[in-house]
Amino acid sequence: MIRLFGSIFPFSLDYSGIPAIIVNVERSLKPYIQKDLDRKIVLLSGPRQCGKTTLARMISGNHDYLNYDYAEHRIALKEKSWDRKKQLIIFDELHKMKNWKAWLKGIYDVEGLSPALLVTGSARMDTKRKTGDSLAGRYFLFHLHPLDIKEVKGSIDPEEAFDRIMRFGGFPEPFLEHDDSFYGRWKKTHLDIILRQDLLDLESVHSISLLETLIELLKSRVGSPVSYSSLSRDLQKDPKTIKRWLYILEQLYVIFPVRPYHKNIARSILKEPKYYFYDTGQVKGEEGAKLENLAACFLKKETDRLQDCHGISSFLHYVRTKDGKEIDFAVIPESGKPVLIEVKSGDESPNRAFSYFDGFFEGASKVQLVKTLHREKTYPDGTEIRKMVNWLANVDLRELF
Repeated sequence: MIRLFGSIFPFSLDYSGIPAIIVNVERSLKPYIQKDLDRKIVLLSGPRQCGKTTLARMISGNHDYLNYDYAEHRIALKEKSWDRKKQLIIFDELHKMKNWKAWLKGIYDVEGLSPALLVTGSARMDTKRKTGDSLAGRYFLFHLHPLDIKEVKGSIDPEEAFDRIMRFGGFPEPFLEHDDSFYGRWKKTHLDIILRQDLLDLESVHSISLLETLIELLKSRVGSPVSYSSLSRDLQKDPKTIKRWLYILEQLYVIFPVRPYHKNIARSILKEPKYYFYDTGQVKGEEGAKLENLAACFLKKETDRLQDCHGISSFLHYVRTKDGKEIDFAVIPESGKPVLIEVKSGDESPNRAFSYFDGFFEGASKVQLVKTLHREKTYPDGTEIRKMVNWLANVDLRELF
């Protein structure tokens, strides 16, 4: 028996101390991080228990590891007493240290990258906070997401991976265990740790029970625009408080927003966003909501990957008119063609909104993803009807821009 990501697993260990079953799942960010460690400090951010520490340890077997959550390691960090003979130094949860950016900047400016420095954290590390001097120009940031069909297809059949994500989400522990009883216990403890430990490191919040209620409300509203005023009535809190709580949940990687698209991007911030969960298994309601959440997670992961690994900026939105014409997702690159994506459970007829929005998105790629599809096809206007699992397992958005 071993402890992985804070839970007990009956996996055997290989020589590196990493469970053999995990070693077989190659994280797509690994080669890019390895390449950048010779150039900059690497910051690796992402949801708690999505595999950041495991990936960090896989980068090099010759590393030293310090976790700010451990008292002994905090002393070592204060003394700056790690093993500089190692090839890689891993600082875990360093964002919990006061003025961590200024502290890290000092290490870099005095000692450089010998050894290489990899910093991981389960809260957003790219947010400007009152942490002293900036690390600007000294780091590259990577976002690690839960597993998806594309990332595991070399080890797990795409259809099987699709079913697992729909039931258990893509976080490595429940995904690899794929057991209902285990997942039920895991997701409860996972959320408890976030709200009762990580939250207190970021904010002074006294209404944890109301935050839990907010999360429960959001689980049944995936795929629908979220009204701050409606949530404020449900929770008997003012809309500003609701917005702040949603922002906190974003910083802790519980949820992420997809905002409506307008030509004036600034206006979209003022409109009602949709919120999706990093853990698709949390979503309640009809199958369509889970399918949409799964697609949102994939597209969020892909747009982050394009930015982090290739420097290609793109923005994830949805499109909706006042009279209800809607496309689930619009990926808008800084340069190139937009990609419009609709998600369906079994409808093989193209969404009529594709033709309506042609005038707004000239030359856009139009893709309808269908879970149960008898035959893939395309139309003269370029609309594609694709089997969802196959598209998610193989697509590269750069080819559609």
